[in-house]
Amino acid sequence: MVHVAVAPIFDARLVGAKMLSPLVRELVFARADGAPLLFEAGQWVSLVLPLGEGELRRAYSITSAPDGSPRFELAVTHVTGGPGSAYLHQLQPGAVLTAVGPQGFFTRPLEHAHPSLFVATGTGVAPFRSMLRAALAEGTAATPVWLLFGVRFEEDLLYREEFLEMARAHPHVRVEFTLSRPTQGWAGRTGYVQTHVRELYAGLEAEGKGEPHVYVCGLERMVSAVRDLIRKDMGLPRQRVHSERYD
Repeated sequence: MVHVAVAPIFDARLVGAKMLSPLVRELVFARADGAPLLFEAGQWVSLVLPLGEGELRRAYSITSAPDGSPRFELAVTHVTGGPGSAYLHQLQPGAVLTAVGPQGFFTRPLEHAHPSLFVATGTGVAPFRSMLRAALAEGTAATPVWLLFGVRFEEDLLYREEFLEMARAHPHVRVEFTLSRPTQGWAGRTGYVQTHVRELYAGLEAEGKGEPHVYVCGLERMVSAVRDLIRKDMGLPRQRVHSERYD
């Protein structure tokens, strides 16, 4: 008989919230029982939303690093016509929701971490913020980690200053932003993330710290395009390509 692990169910209280961009709201929750939320960087939780038409479950990657505390952070995009995101964008501190998790296998175990290229669009950057913060807390300075983060507009760059500060303070961290709809004053990379993957992977490989792994997170269309590029065109083996989509 195969025993399937059941994800824990707990009450989570909203203790803080703020807008990260015009459409993305950060929600800070804490376990209502005060127990630590034990998870691996890259995992997600489901929130049970008590809507008028019945309960609705929505899964969100944890953006904070595992630190042994009851608190965890999520980033929620307001989707036009989406009842779940509309509910969470108006939720006020003090509200308590049922949460299920942590769950998921999109993780990067630090005890044998390889040089890594993180490729994200939109709130697909959420698990990478958790992974980066976890790696820096562990002090894995010898292992390069590069982030390629693509959005439409400059104001959509979630955690922009935080990521830049990580790169300034840690030589093994590199952060690259790309905009698909840049304004005239934008001096950074432009176009979709897949335009830049090959160049950045080659640069990471040239560092000589080992065979890089690629982690990809975002909408299915982007994830499929990047996976096709790195598996078929670049010839990377399946074991070095990790992906998660959220649609």
